[in-house]
Amino acid sequence: MHHAITLDALRVLNAIQQKGSFAQAAKSLFKVPSALTYTMQKLETDLGVELFNRNGQRAVLTEAGELLLAEGQTLLAAASKLEQKVRQVESGWETKLVISKDTIIANQPVLDVMQRFCLMDKHVEISLFEEALGGGWDALHSQRCDIAIGVTGELPKGQYEVHKMGEVEFVFAVANHHPLANYVGVLEAEQMFDFPAVVVADSARILPARSHGLFESKQIIRVQNMSAKIDTQVSGLGIGFLPRHLIQQQVEQQQLVIKTTYLHRPLIPVYIAWNKQQPGKALNWFIQQCKQQDWLL
Repeated sequence: MHHAITLDALRVLNAIQQKGSFAQAAKSLFKVPSALTYTMQKLETDLGVELFNRNGQRAVLTEAGELLLAEGQTLLAAASKLEQKVRQVESGWETKLVISKDTIIANQPVLDVMQRFCLMDKHVEISLFEEALGGGWDALHSQRCDIAIGVTGELPKGQYEVHKMGEVEFVFAVANHHPLANYVGVLEAEQMFDFPAVVVADSARILPARSHGLFESKQIIRVQNMSAKIDTQVSGLGIGFLPRHLIQQQVEQQQLVIKTTYLHRPLIPVYIAWNKQQPGKALNWFIQQCKQQDWLL
């Protein structure tokens, strides 16, 4: 299919508008003015419209010309971006990178890594989304992400490379106005049973769902992420275990009170994981940076 509007014609139109005349535009494009005149006349003929008012010395666009230029600049920018992406792929840099972050990992360390990456000015589209419990492994398994940050639990054998980020301590916390806040001693099952337990839903779609820190309760409140769980417990609506590193501010401000319970939760190792296949340059950069990052655990 023949298109009257070509990238070359759009470049000529853009140059004429910027330089104000065919002669100056020709110099900037290293062409003779007659070549630009021919290109514009052919474009006008093919489109059946006039693009320039030819009454004065300066090349002035008609309304149709202004519309074509405005839309054409978007096409020129897209073409330039595409050219850069093609060259980038040839050099080993991916065009897209998808990061899965577990809900027990704070946002800021991940954003710090992303900010350092953006300073390199690589044309890589980065997607960041949040998973919970087995969701990070599930995202890797279903190829919904390239790297999973903060995965926990039993490590799959043979399929992934992993790097230990650290260990997360979970503490039992209640709101400062909750009936259990002033309880003295170790909380036993009978003291905890009458209050709703707040839990984060597993975001796994394919792999079996997991659960952590559950205890007997007459009611369960299920939320989508750790931020919602913290807010729910600060409100006094329910009780449960929370990552200590994510509630430091709430504890210092006495919004949450840490209590001792009959349940013992050991430190939970957390990992960065990615597929064993040879990573592209963008993924490899993220892997190395994540290994060095302070995750504030």
